[in-house]
Amino acid sequence: MTNGNSEVGSKLDPMTVLGFVSLTVSDLGRSLDFYQVSLGFKLHREEGDTAYLGAGKADLLVFTEIPGAVHLPHHTGLYHFAILTPSRRELGSVLKNLIETETPIQGGADHLVSEAIYLADPDGNGIEIYRDRPRVDWEYENGTLKMGTDQLDFQGVLAELDGDSKTWDGMDQKTRLGHMHLHVADLAEATEFYENVLGFDFQMNYGGSAAFFSAGGYHHHIGINTWNGVGAPPPPPDSVGLRHFSVQLTNQDE
Repeated sequence: MTNGNSEVGSKLDPMTVLGFVSLTVSDLGRSLDFYQVSLGFKLHREEGDTAYLGAGKADLLVFTEIPGAVHLPHHTGLYHFAILTPSRRELGSVLKNLIETETPIQGGADHLVSEAIYLADPDGNGIEIYRDRPRVDWEYENGTLKMGTDQLDFQGVLAELDGDSKTWDGMDQKTRLGHMHLHVADLAEATEFYENVLGFDFQMNYGGSAAFFSAGGYHHHIGINTWNGVGAPPPPPDSVGLRHFSVQLTNQDE
């Protein structure tokens, strides 16, 4: 990983975060069941073919149904959206519920700055659920934040619950959308957009095929990669996957 920008500070307000993610799903009822039972989100409202869910008062997930929509590989679009839990204990609660509901898990990773669980919803939409380590524990090498893909200590995460057997009441209200990771067709073109059009800071390049951007020195709010192929086409509008996501600015001036 290399740092592509030595500029100090953020072009966006350091308090910039992501807001919600909007997805196309093929069966709204099936998706609502999965996200409520397996992941612990709460249904806020349904409006026709669209449903809104969250952990606290804010909408985090917006699902719009297109019956029969399919997941198409080798296109641009969603790699995964990442749900940030407020603590390691809360990540343990999610993991325990995934085990109890027999929800398939694709894997886990210790990224040094965070610990993450990976899975997919019934339509194949990629999901990361993670917790951040405190920023004071993040390490830097030659000015570049150190990240990795070490094995996740699943037992250590579960041990945070210390044998607590009380019924889980769903995602903690402080849970939010932490970052988005996207398949893109051209890394340089996408970098130009996120860095110079939207104003995120370039954080690092990974292997020449992925790049990460953030505001306020965060490890990343946006990840992009060409792992579906350079020049990959966009998915058709009637396929499942990403519709859009929001960046939550701090004020009108921003």
